[in-house]
Amino acid sequence: MKLVAVTSCPTGIAHSQMAAENLLQSAEKLGHDIDVEVQGAMGTQDELSAEAIEAAEAVIITSDTSVSRDRFDGKLVVKGTVKDGVNNAEAVIERAVELAEAGKTGNVTFGSDDDGEDASSERSADSGASEEPVRRGGDPEKGLFARLKKLFS
Repeated sequence: MKLVAVTSCPTGIAHSQMAAENLLQSAEKLGHDIDVEVQGAMGTQDELSAEAIEAAEAVIITSDTSVSRDRFDGKLVVKGTVKDGVNNAEAVIERAVELAEAGKTGNVTFGSDDDGEDASSERSADSGASEEPVRRGGDPEKGLFARLKKLFS
């Protein structure tokens, strides 16, 4: 399957390139053809051509910044974070391929249902008062304060 992707992060020094590399390698491993545009501190690298976008069956955007989607009108656009592109590129590609094969178009957020709504909107729609509060962040043992405490102990 022919795919195109855009990666972008606020700093644009390393994560955009890491996500692009992982998307390229994962697509090749899965047997798909992909062109990846990197938007970062150095400007746009490997800008997608109109022909590549037209030929693509799906668009993947792994970005923590705003990426213009005007040029992708009428295409399936799967949106994830740069972290998704770095750590979970294969799953992002598999999701895009699955939705494209099903004939889906429009915008879909990676990690959500096919209707494009994020998981957070589903959580807020639930009226479970006994639900535990949403925990943000990772393992507290690996957090900055825990590391500093160990360092200065």
